Amino acid sequence: MTDNAYADPQPEINLKDFIRGVPDFPKPGILFYDISTLIRHADAWQIATARMARAVAAFKPDILAGIESRGFLTAAPLAQRLGCGFIMLRKPGKLPGKTISLQYGLEYGADELHIQEDAIIPGQRVVVLDDLLATGGTLAASIALLRKVGAKVVGASVLIELTGLKGREKIDTDLNALISYDM
Repeated sequence: MTDNAYADPQPEINLKDFIRGVPDFPKPGILFYDISTLIRHADAWQIATARMARAVAAFKPDILAGIESRGFLTAAPLAQRLGCGFIMLRKPGKLPGKTISLQYGLEYGADELHIQEDAIIPGQRVVVLDDLLATGGTLAASIALLRKVGAKVVGASVLIELTGLKGREKIDTDLNALISYDM
């Protein structure tokens, strides 16, 4: 593959122009960064996935792991683009067959992620993807779950990072964020 395989087709495009801020969603005081406005714009979405592919390719992954559910939106097209496999990290009861789980704490309660027992061959190089990094709890738990099943987590990538929430501090692997907002 040549160095130009992941060249940015339009480096002058600012992807923030395609992301809508929705105030008071899902609750008062929260500014929600809505990626649906980016995804539905074909050219902007192609540019975003090209930029993410370039960053993720540097990790030399064997397989990409997407976090339910918006992480699937980034991981699946990147896996296809990079020639990697794709696995899903899901909430309880969403994956068929035997699963391995990890419970983790959130600001206001707890959550749980599952992976299919046979999804990873021990030692596989995995990059985990999500749409947004805020406080870092879900991404950190995803990395821990992947390691629990024998993955070598070589990196993480997100579309958006809310830098003021310091979620990056909870992530103990290389992390790439395509877009950042200072909160």
